[in-house]
Amino acid sequence: MTSAAAITVGMSIATVAGACEITLKSSDTHPEGYPTVVAVEAMGDMLKERSGGRICVEIFHSAQLGQEKDTIEQTQLGVIDLNRVSLGPFNNIIEETKVFSLPYIFRSVEHMHAVVDGEIGDAILGEFQDHDLVGLAYYDGGSRSFYNSQKPINSIDDIAGMKFRVMQSDVFVDMVSALGGNATPLPYGEVYSSIQTGVIDGAENNWPSFESSGHFEVAGYYTLDQHLIVPEVLVMAKSKFDSLSAEDQALIQQAAKDSMPIMREAWVAREQASEEKVRAAGVQIVEDIDKGPFIAAMDSVYEKHVTSDKLKDLVSQIRAVE
Repeated sequence: MTSAAAITVGMSIATVAGACEITLKSSDTHPEGYPTVVAVEAMGDMLKERSGGRICVEIFHSAQLGQEKDTIEQTQLGVIDLNRVSLGPFNNIIEETKVFSLPYIFRSVEHMHAVVDGEIGDAILGEFQDHDLVGLAYYDGGSRSFYNSQKPINSIDDIAGMKFRVMQSDVFVDMVSALGGNATPLPYGEVYSSIQTGVIDGAENNWPSFESSGHFEVAGYYTLDQHLIVPEVLVMAKSKFDSLSAEDQALIQQAAKDSMPIMREAWVAREQASEEKVRAAGVQIVEDIDKGPFIAAMDSVYEKHVTSDKLKDLVSQIRAVE
């Protein structure tokens, strides 16, 4: 090899090696192709382009780095840089996130968007700073409804005595209890086998999660009571964020915000596809259900969890949003 060629090869290797000065490790429990994973991939593409190739995102989907509770702790410690998590597991860590996890707090997905895209959403993202995290963006989690392996749920009375998996959140546990059921907090990855073996009767989630997890294979009844519309959140390890320049921090924050409409578009398509697949599989869907008794039963949940003036004010603000 000539010296000139050697210099050229050496420069190419150096360029490739130095292409990503910063590689952010990102976790998601959802599988490849899921809307939240697609959104973080888009964020990574934007960051790489806007930083001139300096900042890259490496995504570990399908719970490769652990279930949500574990990855939250790892992100707080700085072991994981970025993490897409439902707000539910944060309820016992950051009090203000409880309001977004209250049953029937949002009248619709559109109402939820109006809230998280505004001052209320920004204020709650700001609360993550005191817990070694930086809140970057909200993603959709759809509306959550009950599914089970035993029988169709046509009314609140049908829930009595049934065992349902919930996220590890006191709000969710109390929600199921208020409906007359028995709540069992379990990691997401254990739900399929737990339904299959009868440890639990069912769980509650949105169309894409019900489908992508395969839970519809072992739970043949799905009732669209839509008790929760809980946003997902993308967070970053504060230690990592603080180590970056102000310019790079701004790039990351903007790319995260810009990934939100991409996620929402992907969500709508995925939700439709998941619903079609579940219906085609023969799952019995209960659609015409009176939500009145479900909503009324939540009074005790609000009384228990909306106790401080700050939380009461947040609930009032959310309800006032058009």
